[in-house]
Amino acid sequence: MLITHPKLTKLLQQAYSAEKAAAFAYQGHAGSLKNQDEKIPVRQIELDEWKHREEVLKIMKQYQIPVSKKYEFQFHVIGKTISFSCYVIGWFMPYYFAGRLESGNVCEYFVMIHYFHELGIKEHDQILYEMAIKEKEHEVFFLEKVKGSKLLPFFEKLFNWGKRRSFNDVDLENKFPVEQSDNYCKR
Repeated sequence: MLITHPKLTKLLQQAYSAEKAAAFAYQGHAGSLKNQDEKIPVRQIELDEWKHREEVLKIMKQYQIPVSKKYEFQFHVIGKTISFSCYVIGWFMPYYFAGRLESGNVCEYFVMIHYFHELGIKEHDQILYEMAIKEKEHEVFFLEKVKGSKLLPFFEKLFNWGKRRSFNDVDLENKFPVEQSDNYCKR
């Protein structure tokens, strides 16, 4: 089935490629950590990102949406650059920027649900919802890692994300069910 929804097409293409960038970044992040116990959850998050990429590709194939060579190249370079930088920028920034990135990714998947609903398509609600919630869990994990840092107030003010600011409106303690996921990330 072919769909014509330029915003949805672009968002799917970007998400597919950005998940690779995130996975690469987490490879570097985990590799830069000295404590083995700290590496394990970051490596799991990397695996989650590869799984998300796989799921997005399934959706893209269903609607004959091609992978964007431009985004693949762009996000490959970004991911590898971030991966390398994790070895030289200290512990705080990889955790902080990972949390900030994941915060924005939450709405990416809920917006896809909104766009699919505009087309009368609801069959992807469950998987997109699950990926959005997983991204929120990642955000919370990374915020936990930096919440006691003296750098956080400065970074929160500068980059608009932290204890008091998020790029999504999901509360893991009071989640809407998948059937009401239209309530999230209204823009």
